[in-house]
Amino acid sequence: MDISLIDDFKVDWGLSGKSSRTASLYAGYLEAFLRDGGGVSLAAAKAWLLSTSHVSVRRKRAQALRAFASWCCRNGFQGMEWARDIPLSAEKVVPQLTVSAEDYQNALKKVRTLRNRIVIEMLWSCGLRRSELARLQISDVDFAGGFIVIRHSKTGQPRIAPLSPSARKCLRRFLMKRDEGSLLGMSSNAIRLMLQKHGLPSSHAWRRGWAVHSLRGGVSEASVRAAAGWSSGAMVARYTKALSGELAMAEFARVWSGN
Repeated sequence: MDISLIDDFKVDWGLSGKSSRTASLYAGYLEAFLRDGGGVSLAAAKAWLLSTSHVSVRRKRAQALRAFASWCCRNGFQGMEWARDIPLSAEKVVPQLTVSAEDYQNALKKVRTLRNRIVIEMLWSCGLRRSELARLQISDVDFAGGFIVIRHSKTGQPRIAPLSPSARKCLRRFLMKRDEGSLLGMSSNAIRLMLQKHGLPSSHAWRRGWAVHSLRGGVSEASVRAAAGWSSGAMVARYTKALSGELAMAEFARVWSGN
């Protein structure tokens, strides 16, 4: 395992459209393995994984080694074939709060200012991360097309996300006399504090709720993934797994209603 290859691995990871944050995380683990692993072998890797009691960290370490090994194999570098046999620790799945349509309606009743209402509308209709919402500029809003442009995302790739009619209506009122600058004029932390002040769910809970609500409404997994800016289908799969039966019944109902 040549440490000089780690930088090339990071670059290729980013060029493939995957999260640069994940690439940096994996690179850090790979460098730590070379530094603390006591050798480059399956036995050394297992010992290194067991050196932490945190299951989530152990799993990420193993994923980093596996990802690097796959990259080495694709690029003709030998010496990491053993990494394919590294076991992944099973991580306990803890149920997480997911905002519902009822929560959305209740949130609109709690907020008093138009700007705070827009925060709720945007979280519910766009599936944005909190940092993405804070960075939005007025020029990123396309009223005619009914979408917003997210220029800076976690994956480093720009994307577009849908704007609901309700969100568009609020934004038109809010931007009536403005045509440039920050959309909300709020930092990511200010958005977090606003949600807390009103006793509302976190932005992550809103993002999960947006995904689940979209899937229930018949939006395809591919469209949800694209609008959310997920580099893989793993997150969508997590939601569809829990909703598989319900989604199947809804699809059959739509087919039968058309006959």
